[in-house]
Amino acid sequence: MLPDPNSLYGPLDPAPEAGYENAPPRMGFFTDTSVCIGCKACEVACKEWNGVPESGLDLLGMPYDNTGALTANSWRHVAFIEQPRPAGHGVALADVLGAPVDADRARPVDAGPQFLGMPGAQPPGRGTGVEERTDFRWLMMSDVCKHCTHAACLDVCPTGSLFRTEFGTVVVQEDICNGCGYCISACPYGVIDQRKGDGRAWKCTLCYDRLGAGMTPACAQACPTESIQYGPLDELRERAAARVATLHDRGVPEARLYGHDPNDGVGGDGAFFLLLDEPEVYGLPPDPVVTTRDLPKMWKRAGLAALAMAAATVAAFVGGSS
Repeated sequence: MLPDPNSLYGPLDPAPEAGYENAPPRMGFFTDTSVCIGCKACEVACKEWNGVPESGLDLLGMPYDNTGALTANSWRHVAFIEQPRPAGHGVALADVLGAPVDADRARPVDAGPQFLGMPGAQPPGRGTGVEERTDFRWLMMSDVCKHCTHAACLDVCPTGSLFRTEFGTVVVQEDICNGCGYCISACPYGVIDQRKGDGRAWKCTLCYDRLGAGMTPACAQACPTESIQYGPLDELRERAAARVATLHDRGVPEARLYGHDPNDGVGGDGAFFLLLDEPEVYGLPPDPVVTTRDLPKMWKRAGLAALAMAAATVAAFVGGSS
């Protein structure tokens, strides 16, 4: 008999499902990218508290981003996305730069230096309203492990190195990790990574040691704009929905939540986000699905195929002997 589908991909409370009795409320992150200023205080605080090695100063050719992605040595990553106009407001790039545009590369065609106007005395768009803005903008986002409701990394770990905490988060016990790398390919977000020269898997723990002491995770504690908010997940979801409604009322219709829905392909994330554009713009999968969801069907089909092969082999021997 197959297990309840919810145990693989539907809504549930992961801590009680993992066997914790009288578990505390599920805790998580809500990251509001609309107020992220790209200061990277979260990256620094995470490294300092957790003793994460430096990532090096790689020149990646990306503006202000020398981290590039979540890795074994970067458990928080602040992404910087430069856009020539606010999405959905109908201002063409040619109107911004005053030159024809190569649509494939989104760059001016044969355009020399362009006069973009003198700096104003107030933030762009304040005098004209968001609909009339024709300037460039930055989208900044502090990415982190999603601490999925249905975490494929847990399903495939052969040593039990990955475990579910009483707060509903997912933690790697590096001392019993054998470096097999199964969790890396299983994660639908590409979060987990192996450390060079070490071989073991590493990722955000949501500061499990701090949670047990009633403290706020280091990244949320250090965030100066409260872009990273920590608390009971149900409260964060309510707060996030109210924030989206506020932004819509203020003329930002592209504001949306990502990873908040318990009915999505991973049963909802323990770390979810408010985005100002499509998930792909931020390097996030648009419709993530827990990679082990179809394992029961796969094993059932594999078993039927094995039985059919065995039956065919027996039939061949019986037919040959007669």
